[in-house]
Amino acid sequence: MAYQLQEINRRIQSDVKEFLAECDQAYHQRVSLAADKILSNLERSPIVLLSGPAGSGKTTTAMKIAEELQRRGVGSRAVAMDNYFKTFNPKTAPRTPEGDLDYESPLCMDMELLDEHFSALSRGEEILIPKFEFARQMRNDSLGTPLKLEKNEIAIFEGIHALNDDIAGRHPEATKLYISARSNVNEGAVLRFKGTWMRLTRRAVRDYSFRGTEVAETLDMWANVRRGEKLYISPFKNRADIVFDSSLPYEVSVMKNYALPILRSVPQDNERHDEMLQLVDSFQYFEAIDPALVAKDSLLREFIGGGSYKYH
Repeated sequence: MAYQLQEINRRIQSDVKEFLAECDQAYHQRVSLAADKILSNLERSPIVLLSGPAGSGKTTTAMKIAEELQRRGVGSRAVAMDNYFKTFNPKTAPRTPEGDLDYESPLCMDMELLDEHFSALSRGEEILIPKFEFARQMRNDSLGTPLKLEKNEIAIFEGIHALNDDIAGRHPEATKLYISARSNVNEGAVLRFKGTWMRLTRRAVRDYSFRGTEVAETLDMWANVRRGEKLYISPFKNRADIVFDSSLPYEVSVMKNYALPILRSVPQDNERHDEMLQLVDSFQYFEAIDPALVAKDSLLREFIGGGSYKYH
């Protein structure tokens, strides 16, 4: 699917508030369809596995689905699978072909513990969700959070490896979802903004604003992130019961307010500088939207901040 640049700019100029509301409503409809699927499978499993590549909005989507299920009277809890990372041991951790630590590898995940926890939850037993401390690169089980599902309650586990063989393959009864910002923006037949650039922009803005990561560092990591997607994430998306697009037609027009200043600061000697220049150039085609107009519960707030959801 592709959006048309002319239509985006026309809607911004004619009634920007209505345009944003329609886009958010369309996304809510996708969330509602996911909730339908989850409820239809509840008798088989209370576990939902939500996968997708970096910058796809998994965290917000998991919370929105949980919210929709709660609205329908079904108790729900979103769980970040990042907390199931193993404590990093530089001697045994997986490496990229260049010899760097491969944080994208599923070998970083405690698959055995996830398997145990899915089975325990399905039996109505209590588990202790671990806590991974990213600053110290270690898991601290003493800071864990207890979780027990009552009858007809649901747990949504979101993470890049949720559909991996060692997770979804062991629990084929679970409801499986795959999410990604997949849509390009075209001007007629001409490509103006790639779907993958949406995810790169989301990640660059979020990491710069909230994780203290310079955009040059995000660009440097992006090649391995994309490599990890092709090796460890995309091959399993066909497992999903529902595949849906997390891109928002208005997001490039909002993101240009945040992305342009930080992208222009990237040193010329960065090896991805040429792609960055293409990205910067692409923003010029889009009418800008004041970020203050973005709804507090918009998925985009996961990346620009100021939203109504709490992120860890």
